[in-house]
Amino acid sequence: MKNKKQGFIRSTVLAVCLTSATASAASECQTVQLAEPGWTDLAFTSGVAQLLLKGLGYEASVDILGMSVMLEAMKNKDIDVMMGYWDPAMDTYIKSYIEAGSIEKVAVNLEGAKYTYAVPQYVYDAGVTDINDLHKHADKFKKKLYGLEPGSNNIILDAIEAGKYNLDGWKVVESSEQGMLAQLKRAERRSEWIAFQAWEPHPMNVKFDIAYLTGTDDTYGPDFGGATVHTTARKGYLESCPNIGRLLQNMTFTLDMENVGMGYILDEGMSPEDAARTVIRANPDVLNAWLKGVQTRQGDNALDAVTGYLGTEAG
Repeated sequence: MKNKKQGFIRSTVLAVCLTSATASAASECQTVQLAEPGWTDLAFTSGVAQLLLKGLGYEASVDILGMSVMLEAMKNKDIDVMMGYWDPAMDTYIKSYIEAGSIEKVAVNLEGAKYTYAVPQYVYDAGVTDINDLHKHADKFKKKLYGLEPGSNNIILDAIEAGKYNLDGWKVVESSEQGMLAQLKRAERRSEWIAFQAWEPHPMNVKFDIAYLTGTDDTYGPDFGGATVHTTARKGYLESCPNIGRLLQNMTFTLDMENVGMGYILDEGMSPEDAARTVIRANPDVLNAWLKGVQTRQGDNALDAVTGYLGTEAG
C-alpha cells in the first residue's frame, strides 16, 4: 500500500512539474519581442513577422534600438528575434555574439543584398568611382561622409581610424536613415557632392540616380558589400518556441518585395504593419510557403487564421 501511495505521489508530482513546464513554455512564447535598428528594410520585414504572429494568435511588438543595445538585449533574453543580420556587413557588431552562442542564426531571409558607400551619378561621372577617390575632392565633399544612427557606422569609423582610404580628418555624420536620405535629396537638388551609406534593397535605388563605389572589399566585403540577410534569435528560443521557429525559418523575401514594401513606408507614410499587409494582399500566395508546417498558438490551421486576420485569400 505504501509503495502504491509513493508511486501515486511521484506520478502526481511529475505530472504537476510537466504541466508547469508546459505552461511556462506557453507563457514564454505567447509574447514575441522583436527589435530592429531603425532601418526601413528591417522595419518592413519585422512588420511582416509581427503581422503574421498576431494573425496566429500571438502578441508581438517591435522595438527600435541602437545596434549595440539591441544585441545586448538579445544576449540578456530581453529581445527574442531580429530579422536583419546582414552578413558580412554586420560582422563587426554581431560576430562575437554568434560565436559565443548567445545569438543564433535562424535562416537566410534574403539573398543578393549589398551594403557600402555610394555617390550621386553626377559625382561618379565626374571621376569618383572608388572610395579611394574621395580624398582627392575633399573640399567638394567638405570632408564629410553621411552615415546612419550612432552605433551603425563602426565599419567606416574603424576604417578611418586605421588610416584607410586617406580619409584622415573626415567626419562621419551620424543621423538616421531618414536624415541621411533627406541630406541626399537636398544635395541632388543643388547638384552638390555627397558620399553616403547605401544599400539594396531600398527605394533609394529607384528614387535617386546613384552609383556604388568600388574599393571597399577589405571592409564591407566583395560585390559592393554583397550580403545575405539572416533572421536571428536569442539563444534557445527556437527550442522553447518551435512553432514560432518554423515560421521564422520559412520566411524569405525578394529584393523586389522589400523595395516595394519599403517604398510604402518611406514614400506613403504607411506603418510597417500596414506596408506588410498591403504587400501580402497583393501577393497572397507567399502565405503558403511562410505558413507551411505552422499552426496557430491554439493549434488551429495557420493559413485560415492568417488569411482571415488579413482579410485576404491565399493563392
